[in-house]
This record gives sequence, structure tokens and C-alpha cells, in this order.
Amino acid sequence: MSKTTRATQALAKAGVSFTVHTYDYDPTADRVGIQAAEALGEDPARVLKTLMAEVDGKPVCVIVPSDCEVSMKKLAGAFKGKAANMMKPADAERLTGFVVGGISPFGQKKAVPTAIEAAALAHEAVYMNGGQRGLQVRLSPRDAMAALKAISAAVIA
Repeated sequence: MSKTTRATQALAKAGVSFTVHTYDYDPTADRVGIQAAEALGEDPARVLKTLMAEVDGKPVCVIVPSDCEVSMKKLAGAFKGKAANMMKPADAERLTGFVVGGISPFGQKKAVPTAIEAAALAHEAVYMNGGQRGLQVRLSPRDAMAALKAISAAVIA
């Protein structure tokens, strides 16, 4: 497994301090984020999942703790829209250039508006996907927010 991906390159270019962590990705896991947290021995609230959605038909990225679900109503409101829905996996892969299970908010082919769950900012450090299955980056959620030019919003159900 390569520890250098478009995501880690984007973080390095942005001057963000991070560490790389690998784990055995289980493609049969019901909840990939929870499986990553268990494999890393971390609290699922600190292992964030990257989801691709659409608000009023426009793509957005939303980052939430792996043990939480996104409220579509709250997500739409965070981006001042009326309706939100999850993006189809094939569309998410095409837009980001990453495969499902390895979608990182960093280094996506096309930058899109991004929201980070406000509760995640309470942690000193969190884990986010590093751009491939089985690869996580550990970093400050505030550094991640700055690098992504993301908004902070309460978007979990």
C-alpha cells in the first residue's frame, strides 16, 4: 500500500501536520467507518467518514463521525439549500477520483463545498480517509477545516 496519495500530497502542499495510519480494510464490513475505528483501536467519534451528497442538485462533501448518520434536512440547511440526498457511489467516485471506501476530502479531482460536523471540532485530533482503502490520516480537525475551506455545521441526525 502506498502511503503517498493525492490526499496526502494535498495535505503536505497545504502545510498541514498529519500522520499516516494503515489498517486492514474489510470490504465486507457493513459500516466501513466503524470497521476502520475498530481496526485502529480508536473511538468511532474520532474516526470521521467522508460522504458525498448533493444539495439542490449540486455536489457537496460532508464529514461526520463514523458512528453517526447525516440528517439530510440539516445538511441542506447548512448549505442554505432546500433538499439534500446522498450521491450515488459511481457519481462520487467519478467526481472525487477516489474509490468508495477510500474517498478522502483532501485531493479530490474537483473541490466542492465541504461541511465538517461541529461535534468533531471538540477533539484534539481526528482520523480521516487518506485517499485509499485502509489508509487514514490523523490530524487536527481545525487544520482539516482550514485546508478544505470547510464550514462547521451540526449535520448529524
